[in-house]
Amino acid sequence: QVQLVESGGGLVQAGGSLRLSCAASGRTFSTYNMGWFRQAPGKEREIVSAINWSGASTYYTDSVKGRFTISRDNARNTIYLQMNSLKPEDTAVYSCAARRFHGPAITRREEYDYWGRGTQVTVSS
Repeated sequence: QVQLVESGGGLVQAGGSLRLSCAASGRTFSTYNMGWFRQAPGKEREIVSAINWSGASTYYTDSVKGRFTISRDNARNTIYLQMNSLKPEDTAVYSCAARRFHGPAITRREEYDYWGRGTQVTVSS
């Protein structure tokens, strides 16, 4: 079992930045692929970014490329999502997810086994 706790969300003006964190429990964090997803009101949950167990493989959805950066610190059992140049359309609940898997970054939400509760990100225009 892995428990995930997100933090770092908040209210920011368009063009601003936030850094989200996702802290995981357990001793085997370095064997887990991780992902960030978001869900806006009335919309389906979508992949934002993903990183594999080693950090060597990453994925970004087109709308955040060049603005968001995913990273992980296996010593701290934490992944991060640095979000720059935020836009109102980035407003959503952001959740992290985990799956124990030795392979490239996972982009399909159905493949993740563990989920955090999420943190709200609101970008005002």
